[in-house]
Amino acid sequence: MKLTILGGGGFRVPLVYGALLGDHAEGRVSRVTLYDADADRLTAIARVLAEQARDIADAPAVVATTELDEALRGADFVFSAIRVGGLAGRAADERVALDEGVLGQETVGAGGIAYGLRTVPVALDLARRIARTAPQAWVINFTNPAGLVTEAMSRHLGDRVIGICDSPVGLARRVARVLGANPDRAWTDYAGLNHLGWVQGLYVDGRDELPRLLADPALLASFEEGRLFGTELLRSLGAIPNEYLHYYYANREAVRAYQEAEQTRGAFLRVQQEDFYARMRRPGTPARAAWDRTRAEREATYMAENREVAGAGEREESDLESGGYEQVALALMRAVARNERTSLILNVRNRTTLSVLDADAVVEVPCLVDANGAHPVTVSPLPYHAVGLVTAVKAVERAVLEAAGSGSRAAAVQAFALHPLVDSTTVARRLLDRYTEVHPGLAYLDRG
Repeated sequence: MKLTILGGGGFRVPLVYGALLGDHAEGRVSRVTLYDADADRLTAIARVLAEQARDIADAPAVVATTELDEALRGADFVFSAIRVGGLAGRAADERVALDEGVLGQETVGAGGIAYGLRTVPVALDLARRIARTAPQAWVINFTNPAGLVTEAMSRHLGDRVIGICDSPVGLARRVARVLGANPDRAWTDYAGLNHLGWVQGLYVDGRDELPRLLADPALLASFEEGRLFGTELLRSLGAIPNEYLHYYYANREAVRAYQEAEQTRGAFLRVQQEDFYARMRRPGTPARAAWDRTRAEREATYMAENREVAGAGEREESDLESGGYEQVALALMRAVARNERTSLILNVRNRTTLSVLDADAVVEVPCLVDANGAHPVTVSPLPYHAVGLVTAVKAVERAVLEAAGSGSRAAAVQAFALHPLVDSTTVARRLLDRYTEVHPGLAYLDRG
């Protein structure tokens, strides 16, 4: 079975390859093709993969190429993990937003909109190219903003594109562990959009254990989301939010903390990864060791400003363990390729799952996965506070899609203005003016 990774020079690719190395079942991936426009990054990551595969007799073969059609031809699965504009683009997204006094996180608020406006046109081109060159392939989308990009690609690939994120999976596992349940035996009632969802139930042997957690302040304070949001908020919500909702529930504090930080997250990652790839160009650099050290620092500093605002302290060791999105991707691929039926929280077209959204809206919900793809299952209706956020953010996503498809500046302004974390047409216009100055790729947006 052949897997193609778009963005194959990306820093997190070794996580995916590491998961593949642990899969020894019949019908496993035998060939991985890395595609990237940056040959130096491809070479660096290929070196890491070679060290990972050392002494593993049945390791998947690795091929690197800068030719897209060559990478796609004959692929059974395509992982899309591109970053349009690189980390320099992310850093610019964050800084422009913070200068206007609004959040600049790469998937939430103004930063996410800017990233989407840059990424969606490229994702649409990729979807058309895949449909033409590898129509039999299943596409697993990692590219952020994951829900928005998956919805864009679905317009050409239908249900053959599925978005994944490790955030709801990690949340579900933490909730199960704190309740003393086996995460692999629990079923999570989770619903929303990517980076905008809530756990409304945790079922073990048919019994919902979440009320027991919500009734126990000590238990609530014993895990990441309890420390991040505080027990009072979680009990009032009657649900456990995805960590990214901290940007909404503590927006002013988060913006202030990011403004006061020495550098934005994107700027930190840019410096860190530039150092890693520069070291990889030096002969004799131990590739795997250099990658491991860089990754450990990256994970330890994840959402550091949010934890500081909440007084949540350092991330616990269990939150730094492997087993995130790469394991979700492997489980999804195995279920489709081998009909190994499983349940996963994924980004898929809504159909009738959330009644407040239309059938084609991509949502993040539990799905049953088999050889025919991912099928969303029934979840609890969203409470009004969640409905408000979900419908508002979906309206923003639709405005981004309209702008990306038509080149309409008015639609792009609307996307910024409608977002709950921007909430100003005047600021929206200034944001778009600044983003079009710093990102030449946004020149497709007209001045009408």
